[in-house]
Amino acid sequence: MTKHVPPPADPAVRALIQLAQSGFSRRRMLGLGGSAAALAALSACAPPPPPAANKTEIKYPKDVSASEKIVNWANWTLYLDVDDNKNHPSLDAFTKATGIKVSYDEAIDDNDSYFNKIAPQLRQGQSIDKDIFVFTDWMANRVLQQNLAQPLDLIQMPHAPNLIPSLREVSFDPGRRFSLPWQGGYGGIGYNKAKVGRELKSIADLWAPDLKGKVTVLSEFRDTVGVIMQSQGVDITSKFTADQFQKGLDEVSKRVSDGNIRRIKGNSYIEDLKSGNAIACICWSGDVSMLKADTGDENWEFVLPDSGATLWTDNLMIPITSTHQANAMKLMDYYYQPDVAALVAAYVNYICPVIGAQDELAKTDAELAKDPLIFPSESFLTEHKVQSFRALTPEEDADFSGRWAKVMGN
Repeated sequence: MTKHVPPPADPAVRALIQLAQSGFSRRRMLGLGGSAAALAALSACAPPPPPAANKTEIKYPKDVSASEKIVNWANWTLYLDVDDNKNHPSLDAFTKATGIKVSYDEAIDDNDSYFNKIAPQLRQGQSIDKDIFVFTDWMANRVLQQNLAQPLDLIQMPHAPNLIPSLREVSFDPGRRFSLPWQGGYGGIGYNKAKVGRELKSIADLWAPDLKGKVTVLSEFRDTVGVIMQSQGVDITSKFTADQFQKGLDEVSKRVSDGNIRRIKGNSYIEDLKSGNAIACICWSGDVSMLKADTGDENWEFVLPDSGATLWTDNLMIPITSTHQANAMKLMDYYYQPDVAALVAAYVNYICPVIGAQDELAKTDAELAKDPLIFPSESFLTEHKVQSFRALTPEEDADFSGRWAKVMGN
C-alpha cells in the first residue's frame, strides 16, 4: 500500500517537487513556435512597467560583446564541473561552440562578504571586471532593490524556458527579468564516517565531546542558525520571532565558547575538511560530493538532520557595470540546455533547475539520476522536513545580520 504524503506547505519545496517530477526533455524546443510561446510564458507573469512619469531612467554601459569575445564569471567554489586537469569541460565546450572565452573565478566565499566587496563600486558605476555573479535568493533581492543588476533579454535566450515553471515567478524578481537560477541545495550535516567512527543524525550529535574543536559551521546564518532553529522545534518558514532567532544564535555562541565549533566560515570551510582540521560540519549538500572527488576519500557523507534541513537557490545575474551583456546571456542560456545541465549536475550534485536534465543524466548514469539530493521526490522533501528560511523584512534583516556579526566576532 502506498502511503499518501500531503504536499509541503513551503512554496519553494513545492517548486522543487515539480522540478523533480518533470521528466520530459525540451532539447528540441528551438523551433520558432515552441520557443516564442515558452518565452512569452516566462515573461508573461512579470508586472507591467511603471508609468513613464514615475520611471527612473537607468543608463547601462555600452555592450562590446561583438568586439570582445569574453565573459567574466564570479561563482562559488566547487560549483562547476571539473576534470582531473582542473579544466571545466562545459566551459571548454561553450568556448569551442561560440568563440567566447570564459574567465571563471571562484571569488565568492559567502553572500555578504562578496556583496560588501563589490557593492560600493557598483553603486558608483565602476567596473568590477565581472559579467556574471551568483547570489542566493535573499541577496539577489538586495541586489535588485539597489538597482545593481542589468535586465535579461529573454528573447535572445531560447533555452531559458527550460526553467521549471514554478521557479519563474519569485517575489524578488517577477518574471525572471534579471535572474536565472543556477543551482539549489540543502543545508545539513557533513562528516567523515571513518574519522568520526559512527553515524551523525542530529545537530546535537555535532556537539559530542570527541568532536570538540573539529566542527566547522557556515557563515550564512540562514543555514547554520536555520538548521539549529529547526532542531529547537521552530518552523523557519513561519513568522518566527526575534527571540526564537536569538535562541538559535545563543546555541552557536555557546558552542563557540565551549570549543565545540572550530570556525564559522564561508565556502572556505572546505579547506578545513580537506586538511583534517575539521571532520564534521554544518555544510551545503553538493560540496560533500565534490570533496569526495577532490580528496578521493569516499568516507565523506552528507545527511539531512533528523529535525530538518534548509533549502536555497542561487541565481545567475549580470552586474550593472558589465560591458559584455550579450556574451553573459549566451553563457547563461547555454547552461539551460538539458544535456549541459545534466553534465553540471553529475559533478556538483546540487538540485538542478533545468527541465529535462534528469532524463539526460539517466542516459549516462541511471543511479545518479535517482539521487534525491539532485532530483528530490515529494515524499523525500516532506519526510525530511526540508524548509526554506523565510523572507525577512528589511528591519529584521538588518537586526539579525547585526546579531550574527557579533556572534562571528565582527
